[in-house]
Amino acid sequence: MFTGIIEEVGEVIAWDQSGDAARLTVRAPLAVSDAAHGDSISVSGVCLTVVDQGPDWFTADVMAMTIAMSTLGGSQPGRRVNLERAARVDSRLGGHIVQGHIDGTSTVLGVTPGSAWQVVRFSLADELAPLVARKGSIAVDGVSLTVSGVGRDWFEVSLIPETLAATTLGSLQPGDRVNIETDILARHVARLAEFSTTEFSTTERSES
Repeated sequence: MFTGIIEEVGEVIAWDQSGDAARLTVRAPLAVSDAAHGDSISVSGVCLTVVDQGPDWFTADVMAMTIAMSTLGGSQPGRRVNLERAARVDSRLGGHIVQGHIDGTSTVLGVTPGSAWQVVRFSLADELAPLVARKGSIAVDGVSLTVSGVGRDWFEVSLIPETLAATTLGSLQPGDRVNIETDILARHVARLAEFSTTEFSTTERSES
């Protein structure tokens, strides 16, 4: 479990493909400072498990589904990635509850600069549109953000100077792809809405 508050911008050292899976190695001095084998680290919004590590790096396995659904596939050495260690139960929740289980990717449609901030518009897939609401929470490349505008096939976020400086989002350009994770509460509400009251009542009667 994560909060979407990025702790460090790391650098990809290696991407070693093996069949339909891969091993990703990331330089991340802060993230590995107290990491242990089996710990979870969010890499640009994707929850990965530490399988090997050194003084300033860690390696994680990336399975086929993750490669297909995220932007991690084929990561080249030198790529910058947002990193966050798993949240501690005794820490403040500065962002929102982020699982690191992304819904897929979005494409940057436009970047509108302000005096010290930016509004970034992203594409929004049809199946995710009902899960994104204005002033709701969304994670973009692992960064907890508030939706400042939304349409049927797009959403916008407003990036403050701290976010621009402390994450990879400050370098986004139209056409770039990012990983997105919708709010977990919206996911569960949408799932419940798939079942009518009649269906629940029928099931309850058949089980009693």
